[in-house]
Amino acid sequence: MRNFWCERAWLPDGVASRVLVEVDGGTIVSVSTVDTIPLGAERLYGLVLPGFANTHSHAFHRGLRGRTHADGGTFWTWRESMYALAGKLTPRTYFELARAVYAEMAVTGVTSVGEFHYLHDGADDMADALRAAAEEVGLRLTLLTTCYLTGGIGRPLEGVQRRFTHGTVENWQASIARQAGGPLFRAGGAIHSVRAVPRAAVADIAAAFPDRPLHVHLSEQPAENEDCLAAYGLTPTGVLAEAGALGPRTTAVHATHLTDEDIALLGGSGTTISLCPTTEADLADGIGPARALADAGSPLALGSDQHAVIDLLLEARSLEYGERLRSGRRGNFTPAELVGALTDHAAVGWPTAGRIEVGAAADFTAVRLDTARTAGTRPDQVVLTASAPDVSVVVVHGRVIARDGVHETLGDVPRLLTRALEAL
Repeated sequence: MRNFWCERAWLPDGVASRVLVEVDGGTIVSVSTVDTIPLGAERLYGLVLPGFANTHSHAFHRGLRGRTHADGGTFWTWRESMYALAGKLTPRTYFELARAVYAEMAVTGVTSVGEFHYLHDGADDMADALRAAAEEVGLRLTLLTTCYLTGGIGRPLEGVQRRFTHGTVENWQASIARQAGGPLFRAGGAIHSVRAVPRAAVADIAAAFPDRPLHVHLSEQPAENEDCLAAYGLTPTGVLAEAGALGPRTTAVHATHLTDEDIALLGGSGTTISLCPTTEADLADGIGPARALADAGSPLALGSDQHAVIDLLLEARSLEYGERLRSGRRGNFTPAELVGALTDHAAVGWPTAGRIEVGAAADFTAVRLDTARTAGTRPDQVVLTASAPDVSVVVVHGRVIARDGVHETLGDVPRLLTRALEAL
């Protein structure tokens, strides 16, 4: 049994003060308010939120941060740099990079990550490297093994894209079936996109592993929509709906360029939307219709995707700011809705995480209220002022894994990142 005393805590019915959370075996067994701090309790100051869920990550993309801005361009020109990096990685260098990236996530408040994994080489060595990296860091990992079969609609794989494929849907299924779960590990699947998976194969993928998360890149670029309409007479959302790939276990990533019918299909099916505002801005993707999707019935989640920034608090704030830019109005999402998106672990297969209540996973992120950014902030509005450096303590499965920007066992994260990036 371990006790955590929270100066303030974000509980399901609002912010409360002097909250004692008792944990047994990684699960919350008691939540109460107390006047006296019990002897031996871990003290968490500021505001304690449920741990943050990073629902969309490509760990190896972190190697491109600050290296793709010299010549302008578009998503498609950025992709060529990504391909060049993908061609260099080995299981060992990928492990070292992913460990550093996951450590960066940990010190910024992330407690679970959905890794959209498509760098396969037709084997499981890269997947094993990712799992080992997350285990060393202490994060919850959902490995979303990605099916990637074509280089575009009606086009064969070319160059480094051959590293992304299992060759067949059956081989993809076999790879996921070999992945045994664990206390901090889940195995799920992903359709890379309608560009990379033929229409005929989408239904087979959707029917596989019906009890596991299924993720898919959706309508990130107008060119994807145009190619899909030309080939199939349907939008990408229409292709997924036709194949039975939408629903509560599915998360559509980006969902930027949608028709009204697309929004209705996604919302009506209860498909979660993983928005990655800093990536969508960095790659000039556009601003997706977040408020319309939420109003239609889609839960919203957040991801850092290509890791131009790893700051989930910034992603949450950018969700609201994008809507402000679109609508000309403030307050499109309440702070509570932003925290809900920030802590949506169900999207990556951890339905008991994301709440501070009895029976929930003991995953917390403490945010300071006395920094240059947060001083004077109302605690219930801290999601609109705090940033990653304001995270003080991170707890996963009842264990402190990071404190004041330093990982508890791996130490200095910039040093880890520098060493991993120098190897590339």
